Amino acid sequence: MRKAIVSLLVALPLLAAGPKPKVQFTTSMGSFTVQLEPDAAPKTVENFLKYVRKGFYNGTVFHRVIPSFMVQGGGHLPDLTKKPTEASIAPEADLAKSKGMTNKRGTIAMALPVGNPFGATAQFFINVKDNPNLNFKAKNMTEYGYTAFGKVIQGMEVIDKIKTVKTKTVKDMKDVPATVVLIKEAKEVQ
Repeated sequence: MRKAIVSLLVALPLLAAGPKPKVQFTTSMGSFTVQLEPDAAPKTVENFLKYVRKGFYNGTVFHRVIPSFMVQGGGHLPDLTKKPTEASIAPEADLAKSKGMTNKRGTIAMALPVGNPFGATAQFFINVKDNPNLNFKAKNMTEYGYTAFGKVIQGMEVIDKIKTVKTKTVKDMKDVPATVVLIKEAKEVQ
């Protein structure tokens, strides 16, 4: 009886946690779904879901595509106007790495302004290959890394299609898709 009670007490937090949040993206090139990892990056997941729930990503584009690296979106409209965001969040790349969530192929991570690990707002990227150079190394401005907070669980072929689009330079922006890759909708799913 005592073993049964101990087993139940150990299992309760797992049962209470419920399923991990999932977000489905419908794009002009197809749909994909990401499963978020709140244990690895709780503040990052909360921030991302806040943007999803208010429809922020609907009508934005993948504005940066580097086929041997990643595809980035979530901050610009089709005319490349930058959408206004809320305040930035603290990085969690150290926590994510300690929980085994790193920048591997198919993971979603927060984009950052160059040289500012504390600058994550709404933009994200999906790794199209393993990018260990983006992982946390030290708590300083140059080695904090990029917080991976989930992974593509369905539709990675869509990401692989996006990474092959032709790109161009527009003003000071490089690697911009020559044909718009629109995020029609991002919504939570079961």
